[in-house]
Amino acid sequence: MKLRALFLSVFLILPSLAFAETASNESDEDAYYEWASKVWDSLDRQKGKIELPSAIATLNIPEDFYYLSSSDSETVLVDVWGNPPGQNTLGMIFPAGSTPFDNDSWAVTIRYEEDGYVSDSDANDIDYTELLDKMKADVVEESQVRVDQGYEPIELIGWAAAPHYDSQTHKLHWAKEIKFGEDDINTLNYNIRVLGRKGVLVLNFIAAMDQKELIESKLDSVLAMAEFDQGSRYIDFDSSTDQMAAYGLGALVAGKVATKTGLLAAALMFLKKFGLVIVVGVGAFFKKLFKRKES
Repeated sequence: MKLRALFLSVFLILPSLAFAETASNESDEDAYYEWASKVWDSLDRQKGKIELPSAIATLNIPEDFYYLSSSDSETVLVDVWGNPPGQNTLGMIFPAGSTPFDNDSWAVTIRYEEDGYVSDSDANDIDYTELLDKMKADVVEESQVRVDQGYEPIELIGWAAAPHYDSQTHKLHWAKEIKFGEDDINTLNYNIRVLGRKGVLVLNFIAAMDQKELIESKLDSVLAMAEFDQGSRYIDFDSSTDQMAAYGLGALVAGKVATKTGLLAAALMFLKKFGLVIVVGVGAFFKKLFKRKES
C-alpha cells in the first residue's frame, strides 16, 4: 500500500524519531509545530555571496532566494524529507517565502563532480530523440531492479524540457518527466550542469510536474547564480596539463556517469518528501510557521 493511502486519515505522520517521541505526549499538530519550529530556527538561511571551496565555485544568492549549507541541507533531506543519510550535497537553494515544510515547496540541490573537463564539441551533433529512447530503455531496466527489491516501478515519460546548451556560458539544462508507481502527479526532474575546468557543478530541481511553469519562470535566475572561480572556469582549461573527462554532453544528460541510482536521485528525494508530509490544510499551517518565525 502506498504511503499516501496509509496516512490519509491522520493530520501528520512522523518524519523523525525526535518528533515521534514528542508526539506521544502532545497532539500531533502541536507536536509537529514545535518540532518544525526548532528545525526551522536551526537553519542558517544565507543570501549574497556563497563560496563553495570544494567546487572552486561561487554562488550569488539574490534576495528572492536563500541558501542552506551542506549540513543544513542534510537536515532537510534526511530529517524533514525522509531521505537516507549521506546525501553529500554542497547545499540547497530555496525560494524566499517558502519553508522546507510547505507541501508546495521546491528546492535546488547542489553537488560537484570532478571528473575532468567535459568537451562540448558534440553539442550540435547529439540526437536527443535517439538519446531519450536509450534513456527510457535504461529506466525500464532500473525499474525492474526496484520492483525486484520491493519498490514501486518507475517510468521515464519523456522530456519535460528538451536539452539546451549555451556555448557562451557553458551551461546545460534539461528536464525529464518521471512517473512513480500509480502516483497521480508525475515528478519533474529539472537539471542544470555548469561546466568548469576540472569538473561540473550539478544543480537539480526537486519539484512536481504541476510546478513546471513556476520552475521555468525561475530558471534564468538559478542559472545565473552559479559560476566557477577565475582559474577554474571552462575557458581556463589547459590541454597540456588538465584531465579530460571520459564523456561528453550527451552522457551528462543520459546520466551515464552517475551511480546506478543517480539518474533519479532528485526525483527520489521529492517522492520521499511528499510521502512523508501528508497534511490536511498543510499549506496554511506552514505558511503560518514561516510568517511567525520570520517576524
